Amino acid sequence: MTDSTLALPAHDLFSPEATADPTALLHKIRAESPVSAIPRLDAFLLTRHADIVAVLKDRRLVPANMAQLLDAFSPEERQELLPLRLSMDLWMGHTTEADHVRFQQLLKRYFSPATVNGLRPRVRELTTELLDAVAGRGRMDVVTDLAYPLPANVIAELLGMPTTDRERLQAWSRDIVAIFQLADVDRLRRSQRSVLEMQDYVRELVRQRRDDPRDDLISTFIAAEAEGVVTEDEIVANCVLLLFAGHETTAGLIANGLELLLDHPDQLALLRSDPSLTPTAVEEMLRCDGPASLIVRQSTEPFALGDLDLPAGKRFYLAMMAGNRDPEVFPDPDRFDITRRPNRHTAFGLGAFYCLGAALARMEADECFRVLLERCPDLRRESARWSPVPPLTRRLESLVVSFPAV
Repeated sequence: MTDSTLALPAHDLFSPEATADPTALLHKIRAESPVSAIPRLDAFLLTRHADIVAVLKDRRLVPANMAQLLDAFSPEERQELLPLRLSMDLWMGHTTEADHVRFQQLLKRYFSPATVNGLRPRVRELTTELLDAVAGRGRMDVVTDLAYPLPANVIAELLGMPTTDRERLQAWSRDIVAIFQLADVDRLRRSQRSVLEMQDYVRELVRQRRDDPRDDLISTFIAAEAEGVVTEDEIVANCVLLLFAGHETTAGLIANGLELLLDHPDQLALLRSDPSLTPTAVEEMLRCDGPASLIVRQSTEPFALGDLDLPAGKRFYLAMMAGNRDPEVFPDPDRFDITRRPNRHTAFGLGAFYCLGAALARMEADECFRVLLERCPDLRRESARWSPVPPLTRRLESLVVSFPAV
């Protein structure tokens, strides 16, 4: 600790208060001290929009490799989880900036706005198929019937995963999400098992594409491997990451976004009456309850933030949900307003590690809400179930809605 950080207030992000109402707590923390300490995590918490933007753009702070969290376990447990760590160390965003840019350059063809817009008809078709499947029931669980299968099908198609295997992807993903939480060793064992199963599955797809190249991401990876750009292990590890991350974030955006609309019937009515507002509505969903509540960075050298001298080798938890509700940037920040402009949220990060799939997630959510509200104009919420994911995060496990059966 430096002299300027010794007097920082400390906060328990695992307290009942933090779990029950993180938004209120973060407003309080930001007003008291925008930079504070998290003793339990041996880290710092940033809650002000300007500070979060500065850190996201500062190349002295790099993404904190989630694999490093395994260091907290016993030597025996670390050895047991070594295969998981070796895979995670190859993931984009867990690598150096140069390696991350190498993968971004390779994949930008598939995630550019122009290419993503070309997928709109297919996303509308997939959304329609999912709604057709529940139309006769007059009810659905948005999480399991729409929000997860839609982006899972999209990323699976981009990677050339057969339709018959898509349910396996969702089962694997339910285990892998523990990697991005402060999970115990038992959950990480399940994560490792699913990661290794996915790697075996992807390796077989790679073998098939070597013999029969197609217009999909795996074939693009294989062509790059022939040029010495990537290795097979990198291909396999990052296809696992894409299969998981390519739908997990978008699923949260769709489910959380619909819950916001149902919580604000005036905004839902406005969107129904004017579908052209869907893009700005999606941006407001990302701001108010985006799927990434926290982003973690680690300092590679000392740096200054305002009057504070901050040390090297420390983790910084960027409370995106606090920065995106900073009253210095967003007037009436707790108001959900689908017409809000400008909307300078940081839901997808900034700088060199800006989310590669941001354009795809935005497009999928845009098309999904357009089709959903057109097909189900009388959508009504029956129940919602959230589960806390400390620190400062929660997960919408179920959102049951009803509508006139057809």
